[in-house]
Amino acid sequence: MSDLKTRYMGLTLKAPLVASGARLCDSAQNIARLEDQGIAAVVLPSLFEEQLGNETMRVNDDFHRGAESFYESLRFFPNLENYKPGSDSYLALIRDAKQRVDIPVIASLNCQTREGWIEYAKLMQEAGADAIELNVYSIVTDPKQPAEQVEKGYLELVSHIKKTLRVPLAVKLSPFFTAPANFGLRLSQAGADALVLFSRVCESDFDIEDREIITSLKVNAPDELRVRLHWTAILHGQVGADLAVAGGIRSERDVVKCIMAGARVGFTASALLQNGLEYAHHMLIALNEWLDIHGYVSVEEMCGSMSYCAVPDPTTYQRGDAVAAFRPYDL
Repeated sequence: MSDLKTRYMGLTLKAPLVASGARLCDSAQNIARLEDQGIAAVVLPSLFEEQLGNETMRVNDDFHRGAESFYESLRFFPNLENYKPGSDSYLALIRDAKQRVDIPVIASLNCQTREGWIEYAKLMQEAGADAIELNVYSIVTDPKQPAEQVEKGYLELVSHIKKTLRVPLAVKLSPFFTAPANFGLRLSQAGADALVLFSRVCESDFDIEDREIITSLKVNAPDELRVRLHWTAILHGQVGADLAVAGGIRSERDVVKCIMAGARVGFTASALLQNGLEYAHHMLIALNEWLDIHGYVSVEEMCGSMSYCAVPDPTTYQRGDAVAAFRPYDL
């Protein structure tokens, strides 16, 4: 059998398949089941700073509700004996998971303030997270804010957080950067141990009858893998950080594509949600069979074999792919 082991951010993984997603990794029990099916690591759901603020506001409202009425209103105060403020429940998930599984547990964080990023990253590390993923997804709506200012803010954030942590640091990016190759290089130089391509994008629709904005996340479509393969292949060999693909992985063939593009690991969620956790075991068996049939001794052997730096004609990743794609439609 082929060797499926890979290394990601300095962590040795038994296979290049990682589970991520809120419904998959929201309990230590689920994470243990994923480990049993061969998943090599898990990425926990992102902790959003807004959620922590909303939780604090709700408790503050409970404290003051009816307080101005009369003396007996003191009995309206909530009992805080069992209340876990802030990030305690998330940190408990990290600790519980680390007690139950041997695979790496990667925490995910999305904050709005520099203080929040640093504080919660440290707390996650102290709780036992093997690595931390910064989900830097944000939508810049201010037309006066230039792109270079946005990128500079991310770079300074990564550099500052990296200096405060002992564990590896990954950065999960959105696909909406003008020069992803340059930005990926600078993130690597700023201290990112890995780049995850790409974060899910919230897409807005309109309810034209009630005139409401509808925002939702859909299950990843298979076609979403293509843009991730494209930029993984371009970044491989040109940045020092490890690469991970997140989105669109449905089968062992998709995992092969990610590795050939240059990724160390592939994240899967939709495939497991639709087919059950046991599907991870099926994917890994099929991956091993594919490697054997095609003469690969290990996953490491084929990593980056289809990347920008490895293919005979790298212009395919530039304008060449568009020319070839549209040629059948020439009149």
